[in-house]
Amino acid sequence: MAARQVGRGRRHRALRPQGHGRYGPRRGPPLRGAHRRPAAGGREVTTRTTNTAGRSRRALRGTLTAGLLVGLVGGAALSGAAPAAAATTVPAGWENAALGLPAAQRLSQGEGVTVAVIDSGVDPDHPSVKGHVTTGPDFMKDGKSPSDDDWGLHGTAMASAILKVAPRAKILSIRSIDDSAEEDTGEVTFRHDGDPIAKGIDYAVEHGADVISLSLGNKFADYQRPVANALGYAASSGITTVAAAGNAGDESNDGNFPAGYASAIAVAATRPGGGRAALSNVKTYNAVAAPGVGVTLAERSGGYAKRDGTSVSTALTAGVLALMYAEYPDLTPAQARSALTRTASHPGRHSALDGYGPVNAAAAVRAADTRQEVEAEPVEYRGEKHFETPSGVSKTAHAPMEQPLWLGGLGAAVLGLLLLAGGVVLLRRPRART
Repeated sequence: MAARQVGRGRRHRALRPQGHGRYGPRRGPPLRGAHRRPAAGGREVTTRTTNTAGRSRRALRGTLTAGLLVGLVGGAALSGAAPAAAATTVPAGWENAALGLPAAQRLSQGEGVTVAVIDSGVDPDHPSVKGHVTTGPDFMKDGKSPSDDDWGLHGTAMASAILKVAPRAKILSIRSIDDSAEEDTGEVTFRHDGDPIAKGIDYAVEHGADVISLSLGNKFADYQRPVANALGYAASSGITTVAAAGNAGDESNDGNFPAGYASAIAVAATRPGGGRAALSNVKTYNAVAAPGVGVTLAERSGGYAKRDGTSVSTALTAGVLALMYAEYPDLTPAQARSALTRTASHPGRHSALDGYGPVNAAAAVRAADTRQEVEAEPVEYRGEKHFETPSGVSKTAHAPMEQPLWLGGLGAAVLGLLLLAGGVVLLRRPRART
């Protein structure tokens, strides 16, 4: 099944009809105790630790980042790099202020956190990511290599977006999609057989990822059980996944998976000056939003270019999660989602346009320290009262294109005749590809 990038490059739309981009329980017993450790800027912060029967996530991180990482996966060597200082900074733009990065990076820089970038590959030698990338397996197995012109275009850009937010994080690059530039349209198309995305998620879980970034998605919004199961595995392992909402908001507004899966945090795109980017899908699965128009990111050529798309929004949000996990490594996916959504721009009201609103990075990092344990107790059955609107649950504000069409009687009959006559009354005619 074809999948497409949800990122748009060089101010062109790298993915028109929608593409791809793109898109638990805690390990061990409840949180116990606390300890103080150094944080960014030399100050100390108190962090809770989990008393696990086996190795903690922090211990696994230490193993992965203590030095050169070498592994073997299916006979393929896994190369890595030791922890590095911040990479060459990607040129800043409006997104830095929109996310509140200056304040957030005074709290955390993502040190010790591994973000899995399941994408088209990452060029480890680009100045913006050099020293931060561990190259994992290539599940595409299409014979392409980093020396090919259409290898790692999208993935390198997404990795640079993550490091723009969390400059001391580590990137685990897993190639599960293929980007082939089409010069006439500027689109980037991904083709794959089997379930390389599901394999990539499983690999990330088993090799120390703290966050998984999925700037990808399926063209026709088809449900893929292997990917859904892999995301459930990640969530149950304590790993948070973000996925791109999709880039068809100004066209067909087709649903997008994996953003539509319950185990993923779907990220919509915003534009400079505020508000939803026109390209961003309008869906009730949207959880939060982040900058997705005119964001400067890395180019395979070694330079930089502006990109548009929910792919970009997703990678930036993955960077925010890295900031959170660096300070509070025992966050569960549910707690991480809660910290993002309750500190977004309109936390009390969900909208299909942008979820709970644009992410506030600094507030999200602070909120990660105020997470609460949720306890459930049985209650007495109260008959019809059980079907009342739950208290404390906000109503979803549906955007027009999400609203159902309620018709009755003669209106429904007329609609049926129109559909039989033309077949295009409610649907936008798809644009032919060139």
